[in-house]
Amino acid sequence: MKRLVLFTFLMLSLSMAAKDKLRVACVGNSVTYGYGLSDREHDAYPVVLQQLLGEGFDVRNFGHSGATLLRHGHRPYTQLPEFRDALDFKADLVVIHLGLNDTDPRNWPNYGDEFIGDYRALIDSFRVANPQAKIWICLMTPIFNRHHRFQSGTRDWHEAIQKTIRKIAQTPDVGLIDLHTPLYCHPDFFPDALHPNAEGAKIMARTIYSALTGDFGGLRPSPMYLNGMVLQRGDSIQLHGTANTGDEVCVTFNGATLSTQTNRDGEWQVKFPSIKAGGPYKLTFESFRPLLNQKKKNKKRKADQQITLDSVYVGEVWLCSGQSNMEFTLGATTDASPETFNAHTASLLHLLDLSTNYPTDNVEWSREACDSVNHLRLLKRPRWQLANTENIKRFSAIAYHMGRMLADSLKVPIGIICNAVGGTTTESWIDRKTLEWEMPNILTDWYFGDYGQPWARGRALKNIAKVVNKEKDGQQQPDLYLTRQQRHPYEPCYMFEAGILPLDHYQIKGVAWYQGESNAHNIELHEQLFNLLRRSWRAYFGRSIAFNFVQLSGLNRPSWPAFRESQRRLGTGHYGSGMVVSHDCGDSLDVHYRTKRPVGERLALLALRNTYEHKLTYSGPNRPKALISREGVMISFWDNNKGLHPSSGDRIIGFELAGEDGIFYPAEARVVEDCYIVVNSPQVEKPAEVRYAWQPFTRANVVNDKGLPLSTFKIDVKPANYVEIFD
Repeated sequence: MKRLVLFTFLMLSLSMAAKDKLRVACVGNSVTYGYGLSDREHDAYPVVLQQLLGEGFDVRNFGHSGATLLRHGHRPYTQLPEFRDALDFKADLVVIHLGLNDTDPRNWPNYGDEFIGDYRALIDSFRVANPQAKIWICLMTPIFNRHHRFQSGTRDWHEAIQKTIRKIAQTPDVGLIDLHTPLYCHPDFFPDALHPNAEGAKIMARTIYSALTGDFGGLRPSPMYLNGMVLQRGDSIQLHGTANTGDEVCVTFNGATLSTQTNRDGEWQVKFPSIKAGGPYKLTFESFRPLLNQKKKNKKRKADQQITLDSVYVGEVWLCSGQSNMEFTLGATTDASPETFNAHTASLLHLLDLSTNYPTDNVEWSREACDSVNHLRLLKRPRWQLANTENIKRFSAIAYHMGRMLADSLKVPIGIICNAVGGTTTESWIDRKTLEWEMPNILTDWYFGDYGQPWARGRALKNIAKVVNKEKDGQQQPDLYLTRQQRHPYEPCYMFEAGILPLDHYQIKGVAWYQGESNAHNIELHEQLFNLLRRSWRAYFGRSIAFNFVQLSGLNRPSWPAFRESQRRLGTGHYGSGMVVSHDCGDSLDVHYRTKRPVGERLALLALRNTYEHKLTYSGPNRPKALISREGVMISFWDNNKGLHPSSGDRIIGFELAGEDGIFYPAEARVVEDCYIVVNSPQVEKPAEVRYAWQPFTRANVVNDKGLPLSTFKIDVKPANYVEIFD
């Protein structure tokens, strides 16, 4: 039997006899009508809503394709027969979903100022028909980038109308239902970018059902709250989740209890003051139904639902993400020696491995796998594990070594979350709204465009071939329409929707990012995408999080030296962000080099210095500057430049000089005063540029006294009297 938690309230407020049905009017445009559905009589959202609500309700569909909310629009709803029929129905509950057609250039640009007044007039008309009617208005379902007017105005006007609808929802006794958020991560549910298919209609129906009844499935803390988890220490510990509308939720943590009440969307949140790092602590969630009898309020009640976690820790949490080199497991490395595992340190290290269910190998996925990917079920379900000699073998090598060193240095519980997926592109990890507004063209037919690396697009099409290929001219070729409806981890936005949103705003201290191999074909594009990624994640997790990343290693791919230099510049002078060098670990023939320990430890050093303010050498010499001197080109560094020496052999390798003609020649280099490098070449009389480690696979060998390497770089040579002015 369906649990309608507000049913009693509605019955009392409407003064209805128990035998009467509650009348529900679904008012709207083509989305409400069910346009585009092959069987709208069974699949339109009002039909599904009727099934969910059951026999006690009479749900009617009053949708009309093309209808506008604006009375001066090209097809005003108030002038259509469905409007008159809806008024005659005298609904007890009214759900209005209008505004999509008002994004037409004939409407919003001309009459947008009238939208609030017209919407309130529509609401009032239903209250006149039934003074006791309960009314909900809806944030519009999405319009996706494939819509033919998306960039010429629809995107902007859709956003403006959504903001206006939120204002209207502040009208007394008007509810707001968000139909946008639950559908926004499912562009494949919108074949024409505007109208949802049957699955989209079901999501609409379930969302409206919960809003009307207050039934949000009972007590549901965030799915990330599991035994063995580590909560981020700091100013406060925030916990959140959902329960049924009006329920009281009590959360008990480490002996302290906080109570709150869910809002009308079933959401709740509590905030505990900071506590000492450690554990295990006990965490209990309880929910209580609203009391109709006020006399019972002071009596001790038994919770309707209770969820208890016995082993919760407080410490530091880091997210390790990216593509295959971050995904690469400890068991496959050549430097996973037994001494890297210390039982005492491991007792502080907690691992959450969100590895993929469907590796992007050179294979065709099954239809079932493609369907799961479409439903964003790419990653395995979360499960926190305490580090031991067995499970660390299957965990990211870089993430493990970073976490191990943090645990050993900080002496508090460390939580490491890893959700890296091989081959994924930078654009796949950025949220949809950011790309819609900053780089919308990358969203359009990515599989067949030139934004993605040819290798990545080809691999994606291979994975989904069973679903998208059709015979053409005697050969199996991908069909454009089917491809648009099939999703893939390399596709823009996909990994954000399948790999970041499921983290449910989990509090973290920072990010360790290792990706770029799938974007190294277009340096200029990657520079834009990387900054969008950094901004996107800070908006999601909190603007104070650290965002550290790994520079690409050495490999025989022509674009990699320039790409590494681009990464160096991306990590220079950006607050809360730093870069780790890995070119000395690379393999000339294998993108998946096997020595991952140094990279993980360098990420830990970077975090210890920049995030935890430990005084230590955290990287190789960085931020080089080149000046003409009597001895040659003198290269100095911002910091970490003590004890410069070659890591192998007795001479420095990797420097080149160029004159104003831009042609580079090998150069001799030597260390001066322990912290400078002087570079000379008999072939370059007047040096204008200097570069270092400028080979795809490089044997450049400058390190500092801690053995940390100098990054690939290319910089101009300045005159001896040059003075750099810092703002």
